Amino acid sequence: MLSARRNMLAKILLPAASLLLAHLLHFLSSLMQFIPARKSVPEPLAMGIKAAAWNKEPCTGTSRHSQGFRNYLPSPPKEQILCHRPRGLQCISPLVQSVEETPEPIPAKIKGHIPKWINGNLLRNGPGKFEFGNDKFNHWFDGMALMHQFQLAHGTVTYRSRFLQSSSYLRNSQHNRIVASEFGTLAMPDPCKSIFGRFLSRFEPLQPSDNCSVNYVLYKGDYYVSSENICMHKVDPETLETKEKVDWSKFIAVNGATAHPHYESDGTTYNMGNSYGKHGSSYNIIRVPPQESAHGDTLEGAKVLCSIPPRDRAKPSYYHSFGMTENYIIFIEQPLKLNLLKIITSKIRGKTIYDGINWEPQHNTYFHVVNKHTGEVLPGSWCSEPFLSFHQINAFEESGCVVLDLCCQDQGTSLALYTLQNMRRSGEGLDQVYASIPRAFPRRFVLPLHVDSDTPVGKNLNPLPYTQAKAVKGADGKVWCTHENLHPEGFEEVGGLEFPQINYARYNGRRYRYFYGCGFGHLVGDSLIKVDVETKNFKIWQEEGSYPSEPVFVPVPNATAEDSGVILSVVVSPAENQSAFLLVLDAETFRELGRAEVGVPVPYGFHGIFAAH
Repeated sequence: MLSARRNMLAKILLPAASLLLAHLLHFLSSLMQFIPARKSVPEPLAMGIKAAAWNKEPCTGTSRHSQGFRNYLPSPPKEQILCHRPRGLQCISPLVQSVEETPEPIPAKIKGHIPKWINGNLLRNGPGKFEFGNDKFNHWFDGMALMHQFQLAHGTVTYRSRFLQSSSYLRNSQHNRIVASEFGTLAMPDPCKSIFGRFLSRFEPLQPSDNCSVNYVLYKGDYYVSSENICMHKVDPETLETKEKVDWSKFIAVNGATAHPHYESDGTTYNMGNSYGKHGSSYNIIRVPPQESAHGDTLEGAKVLCSIPPRDRAKPSYYHSFGMTENYIIFIEQPLKLNLLKIITSKIRGKTIYDGINWEPQHNTYFHVVNKHTGEVLPGSWCSEPFLSFHQINAFEESGCVVLDLCCQDQGTSLALYTLQNMRRSGEGLDQVYASIPRAFPRRFVLPLHVDSDTPVGKNLNPLPYTQAKAVKGADGKVWCTHENLHPEGFEEVGGLEFPQINYARYNGRRYRYFYGCGFGHLVGDSLIKVDVETKNFKIWQEEGSYPSEPVFVPVPNATAEDSGVILSVVVSPAENQSAFLLVLDAETFRELGRAEVGVPVPYGFHGIFAAH
């Protein structure tokens, strides 16, 4: 009898063990995708990191998708407590709630006047749906991409919006639950599966999300929406129709690219993306040619100009943007690290992608300079105290130096705080979240390019009289860079500055005077700011209960002055009786010219561009 029971148990357990082993082997074999199969060029990791814009997670109710960091709320540093004691911040929960799309254009109500010379589309991107069925996303980045269009023509404005028809959106909609994992949300196994089936699903490869909710980008004259995933989506800027999904790895060996490329006047586009191979990870400078008959459509003709090895190939740095001058690409290697082992094994461990991103301030920040014409990495070594930068402002060359302007945070912990739960808080809980978030401030660095063994040690190598930034060569040959603040004393009162923009077409990569951004007196922008980098004076637009988005500069036709144009910004409010509106400011005086109110809810978004007609 005992022998019979053993035989029966063996018949049950052996097939189960074999199936489990098969899934384990399938999981391990999926890791082999990181070993290149072509020409010794690193193969892409089949997974994207959606980064750096902010993230949110539901604060009302509970979510079975929350994975560990949901209630993370570190104590703010002493200096932040002293500088910022927010009290009674307005609840902005309505700005991060799901909305319905508005696929057909609706007329906006004009107040003041919209200059008739502005003709084109302001295209904006950001999350607009935060749950499917009973499943809720945890992080602001996780929301499904909602594309917005404000069409300006002869003083009139219309508005429309459409959800990106990504595979993630369509699959989630079909199943009425979250089936595609995102940056801060791990999709749970199908509840209809058996317990054993749900367990085995942990060993299935993590599929990359194609939810592109960060920005609009241009390649060869075509418009795409992008995050930092391996895929982008080509869209029609006039109808917002989703046209085609484009996979970076089909053209070059990278696992994705940033949502903040740089453009030359001829249409050449530069970007950066990581690759992962048997020798570890690499940072890659990418060049996509302008539209030419020989190069075809989409990304055909794209080329990796050079690959830069990380200081730790198993833990490369996260980056959201980079700088470009007339001749150089400037890449910042900062101590916000991607732990590749944690990311690769996140699903089997029941963790989100975010669990593999860590701030490691024991490491310094390093600058890499690449000749964008030849792909040569300059041999110098420039470093600074640790900081985190999501967005660069501008960069230019002068007197043998690169001048690099950035929005910088001294701590890299903000990603963890932008959960939907935190963003939907109110009262003291909201104040506590805000007091804990590191502020970003505009700073200038100077990188002297011609440093060799004969360069004196301990001397400030910055020859530029108009900046107090320092660059000092140490005994180890490294150049230690100390920043100059691009703001006056007391600027802390506006809450820091992010989402910087300039007169890009004429001044990107050149010496400039003005930039524009959002003041962050709240978890999202609550003011618009114009900064004069020469005098450090600034002008501000602010309206109580209103939350403006990234300012977009549109130049007056044939303008000669740098700030001759307008600023466009989408302004939203949590108040039920206050409509969202497109704000138009005179870029020179920073006074309001007019606004165009829309009668439908608009969530707070990330980035966008103006497409002139």
